[in-house]
Amino acid sequence: MRFTNKVAIVTGAASGIGRATARRLYDEGATLALVDRQAGALADVAAGFDAARVWHGAVDVSREDDVARCVADVRARFGEIDVLCNVAGIAGGDYSIVAETDTAVWQQILAVNLMGVVHFTKWAAQAMIARGQGAIVNVASVAGVRSGAGGNAYSASKAAVINLTMTSACDLATAQIRVNAVCPGLIETGMTAPVFERARELNKTDRLGYRCELRRPGRAEEVAAAIAFLASDDASYITGQALPVDGGNTASLNLPGMKV
Repeated sequence: MRFTNKVAIVTGAASGIGRATARRLYDEGATLALVDRQAGALADVAAGFDAARVWHGAVDVSREDDVARCVADVRARFGEIDVLCNVAGIAGGDYSIVAETDTAVWQQILAVNLMGVVHFTKWAAQAMIARGQGAIVNVASVAGVRSGAGGNAYSASKAAVINLTMTSACDLATAQIRVNAVCPGLIETGMTAPVFERARELNKTDRLGYRCELRRPGRAEEVAAAIAFLASDDASYITGQALPVDGGNTASLNLPGMKV
């Protein structure tokens, strides 16, 4: 029960890693503010929790005015904010080479994946600074660490989140606010569903995750466990770090064709 009497905002909470994170924090005692653009799905998630310990709102993380209003609403409902989990993100579905890239796709992905983190960090941190404590966990990706794990725009956005995690950790350390990130590998979520569906169609599910050392894809709950650790007092002396949760993917030279 590491989050008893703590208020946590979870973005992207309607599905995947965000939903698993909400469940993990709730089960450990947290009071939740759940955020997503998918209002219907978000309401379904919220219905699974005690109404006294949950607030939910449809928010476009790429819009700073939406985010500022959300943080104000959460503070009005629950008082203070102890934890922020920036999980919301999009893949964009663009795997074109850089010479053929669509600028509009880049702008959309960066607006959600990077600026969404910037907006929520800015407004939640203001509340945390006043109290002199807090924990922020950002969801980046192994795609932000090495090439071959995502499209150009997606990979660049996640690399930016990793760097933002470090710089904001330095900015906020004097207020005793810790900022860390997790870098998931291949995890089955709504965003990665096309990859898993294609593998099943081709009867190649055995190839899913074959380029990581554990030779399997991960589960959203496994990433949520790492997020919960970094958000908790168990990680009280950890800040500015990006933790891969990837089955060993980034620990090895996993070039195509090198593993059988």
